[in-house]
Amino acid sequence: MPEPIPRRRFLGYVLAAPVLVTAADLSLEPETAAAAQVPSPEITDLLDLNDMMTVAALPTSGLITVEVGPDGTVSFALPRAEVGQGITTSTAMLIAEELTVPLERVRVTLADARPELIFNQLTGGSNTTIATYTPIRVAAAVARQRLLQAAATELGAAPADLRLRAGVVTDRSGRGIPIGDLAEKAASTWTAPVAVELAPRESFTVIGRPTNRVDALDAVTGRKKFAMDLDVAGAMPAMVCRPPTINGKVGSVANAAEVRAMPGVTDVVVVSTGVAVRAGTFGQCIDAVRALRVTWRSGTAEGKSDETVLRSLAAAEIPLGLRPPTPVVEGKFTFQFRSNSALEPNCAIADVRPGRAEIWSALKSPIVAKQAIAAKLGLPVGSVTVHVTEGGGSFGRKLFFDAALEAAEISQKTGKPVKLMWHRADDSRQGRVHPMATSRVRIAYLGGTVLSYTQRHTSVATDLSHGLGEIITAMAARLPVGDIGFSETFFQLSQQMSYNFGANSRLLAETDKSFNTGSMRNVYSPDVTCARELVVDRLAAAMGKDPYRFRRDFLRDERCRAVLEAAATAGGWGRAMPAGTAQGIAFHAEYKAVSAALVEIDCRPATVNRPVRDGVAGPRVTKVVFAVDVGLAVNPRGLEAQMMGGVMDGIALALTSSLHLRDGYFLEASWDNYFYTRQWNTPPDLRVIVMPSTSEQPGGAGELGVAASMAAVACAYGRATGTMPTTFPINHGTLSFTPKPTVPPIPPSPSDGLAHPWEP
Repeated sequence: MPEPIPRRRFLGYVLAAPVLVTAADLSLEPETAAAAQVPSPEITDLLDLNDMMTVAALPTSGLITVEVGPDGTVSFALPRAEVGQGITTSTAMLIAEELTVPLERVRVTLADARPELIFNQLTGGSNTTIATYTPIRVAAAVARQRLLQAAATELGAAPADLRLRAGVVTDRSGRGIPIGDLAEKAASTWTAPVAVELAPRESFTVIGRPTNRVDALDAVTGRKKFAMDLDVAGAMPAMVCRPPTINGKVGSVANAAEVRAMPGVTDVVVVSTGVAVRAGTFGQCIDAVRALRVTWRSGTAEGKSDETVLRSLAAAEIPLGLRPPTPVVEGKFTFQFRSNSALEPNCAIADVRPGRAEIWSALKSPIVAKQAIAAKLGLPVGSVTVHVTEGGGSFGRKLFFDAALEAAEISQKTGKPVKLMWHRADDSRQGRVHPMATSRVRIAYLGGTVLSYTQRHTSVATDLSHGLGEIITAMAARLPVGDIGFSETFFQLSQQMSYNFGANSRLLAETDKSFNTGSMRNVYSPDVTCARELVVDRLAAAMGKDPYRFRRDFLRDERCRAVLEAAATAGGWGRAMPAGTAQGIAFHAEYKAVSAALVEIDCRPATVNRPVRDGVAGPRVTKVVFAVDVGLAVNPRGLEAQMMGGVMDGIALALTSSLHLRDGYFLEASWDNYFYTRQWNTPPDLRVIVMPSTSEQPGGAGELGVAASMAAVACAYGRATGTMPTTFPINHGTLSFTPKPTVPPIPPSPSDGLAHPWEP
């Protein structure tokens, strides 16, 4: 086995190219904790989901390159999807740090689907910064070294006597050469290995500094380009008339010719998911979809409802085991279906011609998308080009490429390029959903000692066909989890026990594959953590301890205790509050990061019963303090924004957001009746505390803020009302709106918007 290389010294490559192009080689990276077999009672201390994804990406890290151009700009095609999480900014910061160039001189674009990257082009699991942090820095460091060597030749000086700052190499006398003038001179006619040393932590001037997003101005001024903003020759709007039940199929179309003759309509074709129409405008598409008369065959969830799914979950539950003779606290919790719809409607552009296809879409698993589209169209994979566009939100939704696959099929059948967009009702009813689940927790204790923790989580099956399943398959022989399935592996590698709770056991059971499910933001963790933290509150009460102090006493290490203490101190834990209001506190660790949330909630009748049009007001979260330690925070400002978004998700999951299943379809048909956190439930007092960096390596953040927030809201609600909540969201039992018809599938556009502009 090769000797580990020094902590900051790595091997990279300068590649044969007309201008300077460099890459990393991490095949000799120091051993991971998993390889070293550090003794630990927790699987995730040996190897977690992020370790698995990072190790899977390493073999192709040398194919990701940094390029210095003659104009002095530094270009990098990021093999991940920017969907609003800010990774183009943090990536640019890494390059700017190692190359000591101004941030505005770094151009980060999104790479097209590159099958040769294998597992290195999948965005998920809060893994982007963790997996790319070192490869990007190594490639940039190789570029820096080559530029200094080229400048040394030009200036007649030793490289050690030169300084690269702000994109200019200068010698001791002050003579300088811009890096653009060195780009060709630093290039190589053959690929050669280069040993480099990364910039030391103490010299950082970019990494770790709060930085505005590089795309912020374009985003707020409307210049940012998403898929539907692209001008692809001949691409016209397209939409699909979808079935009234989940995954129903077309039986017959009674009036295709009549609809084809409607104004602006160019095509009406049957596709695998419904009846597609292509027209001059999306308004004409909507008119055509609403006019279609389609006979439908049954869908995969025909006749199912919330109640029938709950019964199937109960039948699939794994027993908790024999009740121990010692005292126990326990609880069972139900988590309803939730929508995985993103802010940007599901969409894609496709131009399919004989022998080739070209696709544009915001895709988090573009390699799998490329392969699936090629198979669907009957084309070689090499004949399909997939362009990854920036996306307006995802939260796991864009791991699936259903819009791109559908657009490709429509374009092939019409023989014309299309701009496909799903209607909001499409994504609520036929899109991806977070599975309904139950979670049962039992904790045994005796005196002041916790003896054991047992949790059995039962869920509608989670679809992992977007690429994570392939990584698990490829890594199976190296995982310390035995011969278990995709979902169970994902579950075990993403969940961890941060408390000293004796022997602990967590198992997942899944059932019913009739729904379109997805890896919604934070996947299993919000539900699992919410159930655990509620029972921890109950355990603290049974042992006569304060909920915060109980957690602090039982957390496994100082890092965990530090974030909990930060949230409790900044939030004024234990302060006197009026009856009907309360504080809640919760902890969550995942993605090499730890987090804690303190929440204050108002459950008084005047708040709970305040009128909200077509909605249930319910309690209001009035204050949130969220403390987070991600190891090394590349961009603390971006991290703060991520946590704010996670807090809003947590509030929604605990109080308001769910789908109601009835007769094989979901009643919600848009965000007007799917109650994600609204202004009337957004806390007026919200603070994010980014803890001082505790590591030289970054942790994940994209999903981290959800679990602790949801759990803290639930715990606060239980303390304010005196009753531990067991069904989430707590407002699910009240249907506050009149469901829209399923035929036609697209409801009429509202015409009374001006009557409600200032309603709370």
